[in-house]
Amino acid sequence: MATKNPKRCDWAGNDPLYISYHDKEWGVPVHDDRLLFEFLVLEGAQAGLSWITILRKRPAYRKAFSEFDPARVARFDKRRIERLLQNEGIVRNRLKVESAVRNARAYLKVQEQFGSFDAYQWQF
Repeated sequence: MATKNPKRCDWAGNDPLYISYHDKEWGVPVHDDRLLFEFLVLEGAQAGLSWITILRKRPAYRKAFSEFDPARVARFDKRRIERLLQNEGIVRNRLKVESAVRNARAYLKVQEQFGSFDAYQWQF
């Protein structure tokens, strides 16, 4: 039975988006490879910024990064990267965008070697 006023960490504040993230995602083990890739991209984008900033941009990231399909992102070329750098819905930092593409390529290699990123990550 869900409680009406669940206990929350102070950082969740009173922003509905942050509260939803806190209650439904934060601290919940993830085993879905696509969702793991999503968090890898979003965490990379977050570096130096607040997490709420990235959560607010999450829908734009999903669209810009092909629903976080690592195989599709790994095929992004220079022209696609340049288009992403014009997308006002995401953090338009070249190093962060390029790292997402490089990470997609590395992610696929990990999946190939271990069968899934989940299997790789949860072995530790």
